[in-house]
Amino acid sequence: MKPEPATKATWLQMTKQREFAAFVGLLILIVGFSIASPDFFSTYNLMNIMRQASIIAILAIGMTFVIIAGGIDLSVGAIASISGTLAAQVMISSGGGAFIGILTGLAVGIGVGLVNGLIISRFKVPPIIATLALMSVSQGLALAVTGGYPVSGLPDSFAWLGRGFVGVVPIPVIILLLMYIVAHIILNHTKFGAYVFGLGGNEEATRLAGLNVNKIKIWVYVVSGITAAVSGLILASRLGSGQPLAGQGMELNAIAAVVIGGASVAGGIGGVIGSLIGAMIMSVLNNGLDLMNINSYYQMIFTGIILALAVASQSKKQKRGR
Repeated sequence: MKPEPATKATWLQMTKQREFAAFVGLLILIVGFSIASPDFFSTYNLMNIMRQASIIAILAIGMTFVIIAGGIDLSVGAIASISGTLAAQVMISSGGGAFIGILTGLAVGIGVGLVNGLIISRFKVPPIIATLALMSVSQGLALAVTGGYPVSGLPDSFAWLGRGFVGVVPIPVIILLLMYIVAHIILNHTKFGAYVFGLGGNEEATRLAGLNVNKIKIWVYVVSGITAAVSGLILASRLGSGQPLAGQGMELNAIAAVVIGGASVAGGIGGVIGSLIGAMIMSVLNNGLDLMNINSYYQMIFTGIILALAVASQSKKQKRGR
């Protein structure tokens, strides 16, 4: 059964409690790795952590909206792939600059997100099935368009998106912070944000309140598509090419970031601040283990353990709350 946060104050309180717990976990990791490695707490390494976290963290914004609304989106990694790939293809084939490529990538993300929302809302297909199908379609299209090869030779004007700096701060980090500010305002200070929480907390009550549940679902998946497209564009810029498999597996990291950050997999509870903390936890963990020369295979194991513990902790608290 889904939790039933009856008021805005209820889900805000539960969200803040979970975000605080995630923040404490992040601080513990930072202190631990700072003691274990003298190179960890340097300006260069901290900026590197933020830059590494930016792609998954941006992807997690849309995933936060989806999970709070009681859904799931397995297509975001594939959307990132096809958005970056088609943007690169347009820039190369048409001779257009970065602006045209970015618009193309965003249009692709909006389009796939819209299709996801329509299939789920209009045809009542379960989100896990609908987005799994769109993941396959999007990934297949990215491979078909490129023949499975990277699209290289991108214009220099596109490189700033993933590799540029303002002072010592990477451009992706600036984009990340701006998007999180906007997302936080939308989710916590607008009617649409309240509708998203209401949908995830109790869909039937939301419908009986006279709200258009289908419309809310469509917009939630459009938001997810947009953030996935932005992640794909930044990734293509950083790699210097549009790679059809660049986003493969990123959907799992995005889900992990959102859940580790305190969102309930049952819907109705969560926030973008927690998702940012969750993405930072994953990035700090991977970076710290790299500095300690821990094999990447073990890093995957640690991430899986943290995710399992986060979900188990949430389930325990929800049972106590009933």
